[in-house]
Amino acid sequence: MLHNLPWLFLALPLLAAAIDWLLLFRSPRAAATVSILSVVATLALCVAYLAGLQTGLPDVYSWLPIEGCAINVGLLMDALSMKMMLVVTGIGALVHIFSLGYMKDDSSNHSRYFAGLSIFMFSMSAIVLADSLIMTFIGWEMVGFSSYVLIGHWYEKESAADAAKKAFITNRVGDFGFLIGILLALGVFGSLRFDAMPGHLAIAASGPLLTTMILCLFCGAIGKSAQFPLHVWLPDAMEGPTPVSALIHAATMVAAGVYMLVRLQVSMGTDVFTDTACSVIAAVGALTSLLAALMATQQDDLKRVLAYSTLSQLGYMVMAAGMLAGEAAMFHLYTHAWFKALLFLAAGALIVCCHHEQDIWKLGGLRKKMPLTSLCFLMGTCALIAFPGFSGFFSKEAILDAAWQTSMPLFVTGAVVAALTTFYMVRLCLVTFCGEAKSEGASHAHEAGSTMLIPLLVLSVLAIVSGYGFIADELVPYAGFHAEGVEVGVPFFAGLLALVVGAWLAWLIYGKSAHRDPLGDYTLARILRNRLYIDAFYDKVLVDGVQKWGSYIITCVDDGILRRIIGQGLGLLTAWVGKLLGKIQGGSLRGYAIVGGIGVLLLIFLLAFSIKL
Repeated sequence: MLHNLPWLFLALPLLAAAIDWLLLFRSPRAAATVSILSVVATLALCVAYLAGLQTGLPDVYSWLPIEGCAINVGLLMDALSMKMMLVVTGIGALVHIFSLGYMKDDSSNHSRYFAGLSIFMFSMSAIVLADSLIMTFIGWEMVGFSSYVLIGHWYEKESAADAAKKAFITNRVGDFGFLIGILLALGVFGSLRFDAMPGHLAIAASGPLLTTMILCLFCGAIGKSAQFPLHVWLPDAMEGPTPVSALIHAATMVAAGVYMLVRLQVSMGTDVFTDTACSVIAAVGALTSLLAALMATQQDDLKRVLAYSTLSQLGYMVMAAGMLAGEAAMFHLYTHAWFKALLFLAAGALIVCCHHEQDIWKLGGLRKKMPLTSLCFLMGTCALIAFPGFSGFFSKEAILDAAWQTSMPLFVTGAVVAALTTFYMVRLCLVTFCGEAKSEGASHAHEAGSTMLIPLLVLSVLAIVSGYGFIADELVPYAGFHAEGVEVGVPFFAGLLALVVGAWLAWLIYGKSAHRDPLGDYTLARILRNRLYIDAFYDKVLVDGVQKWGSYIITCVDDGILRRIIGQGLGLLTAWVGKLLGKIQGGSLRGYAIVGGIGVLLLIFLLAFSIKL
């Protein structure tokens, strides 16, 4: 048996990133080859592990040998982590291959791009395989750095640079709460290792302390998984290359928050998740899911519609985690990874072949120009809207069933979001693929190349079959998962009703070819198109307000206190004292005698006063 072979999960992508950046910076083709070989090798290693081959056990290394609380670095190789690694490396490999075709005619530095992909794979692997919260936090921050690099890949575009900074800073807000939660967990359990956090160790802790700990840890998930109110960075992250969007939205960064919540439930036990904490988590997930779905109904950018779709589906997963239905959350994370990667990559192929046109109202007629790519996009759409027989149907039903058994408001929210999802995705397909071409780019569109089509075809198959039990039982990242058969009940009929209502409304409004949104002039549509003005509120009130008042306070402190009072004031006081002493030292014996006499009288007075006391 080979020792420490599992560390290749981290070593290979990190080594690939170093080689691409340091040695192959001016050799884009070689850099792409190194990155692709790296991710394919990690995928093969993951498959070998899941197949039961003897591929070694990882050693644990001492990092900070603190007495009573040593911090070690190790890997956790259980069903949850290894099956999640299959999703991460599988989608990562397809994204790398797709990038060959997508970035072919791009003028930016390809070596830097593939180095960024490799460091992203390293960061996400560190989160998935972490055996402690401290190692999770390291991977957490590395993912933030990786997203900054990739979202801002086209840094010469101001919008891309701003989006990268927005993603990085917004995640720092959530990570601050996450760090506090890690410190609280250390105080409660006395260890940060997942295998040393059984729930019975937290019995002595008070309910408010456990609630605070869980909610602080949840702050990290709010940032990474883009939950309300820190959801604003994810739609703007579309400024990066489309394969980066697929990687972020499908199986890496945004999935980290959901994965972390389920990992905590598996390690700590669900008893540690108090009723208050669960209610808050489920409510945040439901609210995010609903708001994102509403905003998606009036977005005109192809990738932005999919971005809000990701927000909405992540809200589903977080809501399931809040209901302590971790298996349903991971089931939907697993199916969503495949069909959302398919949708984003298909959107990337459409954008490239339409000369980078992303406005859906300037596309149209693409089902004739790009039939195979259009079919792949339709497969992803059917999975997303939970069309019966597709993978999303099974995982969405699992969440609706959990909500039906737990909370009626959550169930109603889930059903409404399902209808909205069908509405905005059917709207997107009707406007983009039907009718006639509405721009020069759409009229000259052509089918994508083989390096882009092959990943699309693979993901199309997975979008259909990945939800069936014979595959899901083996691959869903959750120990002992078993896909339940379709039960004809209230959740089933609610899902079908949502599908029919959403599709019917979309066809009624957008069935006829048009060059603009028929709902665009309505006030509510403008509010939704402007993202409920949440981003504007943050920009004008929080960002500009904090900068304005911060600048005012700093000016007052710097100019009023430091310069005028401390700097100039002390200088004037010193000059005045010197001038006063200069008058006393005037060279007159009479003056000296008077001062000396006053001093003697003062001394006698003080002595007499002290004797009297």
